[in-house]
Amino acid sequence: MRNATSKSWWILAVLALLVASYAVAISLVPAMRPPLVRNLFLDWPGATFGHFIGGAIALVTGAFQVNSRLRVRFLAWHRWTGRLYLLAVAMAGVAGFILALDSFAGPIAQGGFALLALVWLAASARAYVLVRRGDVPGHRKWMIRSYALTLAAVTLRIYLPASQVAGIHFMVAYPAIAWLCWVPNLAVAEWLVRARHQ
Repeated sequence: MRNATSKSWWILAVLALLVASYAVAISLVPAMRPPLVRNLFLDWPGATFGHFIGGAIALVTGAFQVNSRLRVRFLAWHRWTGRLYLLAVAMAGVAGFILALDSFAGPIAQGGFALLALVWLAASARAYVLVRRGDVPGHRKWMIRSYALTLAAVTLRIYLPASQVAGIHFMVAYPAIAWLCWVPNLAVAEWLVRARHQ
């Protein structure tokens, strides 16, 4: 069981690092930006940069936050990277909400991405409040939920190319993916939280 958990974490960490590296690359190297991202930087440069860079930091730091071995072994480091994670989520979440309201794909996509941003911010804030109160078990539960929402950046980049390979028109797939990239993640996180509690 421990080996399976370790392999799952490594897969998660590698995917998070790959997506984070891509987000940093398209933020810093304009020539690498696909048309959609290029338009975002033209219309909302500050919010787009904050969303991608904040999201990248949250992806990487969050991966180490949820690793129980690292957390126990390097507790002081865990606390400092936790603070960095929360700041990154705050930056990326607020920026993501701004971008969501202006999504070109219509109200369904706008609603999906806007609600993702709000739930992500709320879950992360709840995790912070609980750890400040000394409720470590509660903090862990909400951090699992928070990081599951952070991983929407990964699932989005799995679903988008998969939908194109499947021959689904982008303007049909994108509004659905605005919800599919995070609602199942949150459902899995909730299952994990409840399974651990039981």
